Amino acid sequence: MSIHLHLRAIAESEFRDDHTWLAAFMSEAWDNHPDEYAAGIADSIEKVFSSVNDLYAAAEVLQPDVDKPWTLPIYGGRPVAHSADADPSNPPLMILEPPGVSQAADFLATVSFDELWNIAGAKLGGWAGEEAAVRQEFLDIHRDLQGFYGRAASAGHAVVKAVWA
Repeated sequence: MSIHLHLRAIAESEFRDDHTWLAAFMSEAWDNHPDEYAAGIADSIEKVFSSVNDLYAAAEVLQPDVDKPWTLPIYGGRPVAHSADADPSNPPLMILEPPGVSQAADFLATVSFDELWNIAGAKLGGWAGEEAAVRQEFLDIHRDLQGFYGRAASAGHAVVKAVWA
């Protein structure tokens, strides 16, 4: 079974703060994910998104900051509550508002992946493969997130997050 964290940039004026509407929007976006990824308005992380968050948490050692911007790229945002009539099988959803998207983009643009890896890489064990291959996988995810959040922040967009299982 595969599990994905799906991220989709959207203009604040285009979304409704309604779980049922956002679930339908994200479902359609997931169906169109390859095209939206190619367009730079979507990203996804398969299975290891919690470990990516753990990697970013190492930034607390590098940048002790009250705001903890390292929390924003993966789990940042506010949950969108299910309404009374919502389909309970809809995925959990979060919205990261444009100011948070900008903070996430700034964090990703300025943090050193190498320094994060030196602090947390060994703790991210348990993945199949050699350390060099695992490191490369995380570096690729980091670069994708840098680009995605950078574009979303430049456009002034919010980011909607869904977990698909």
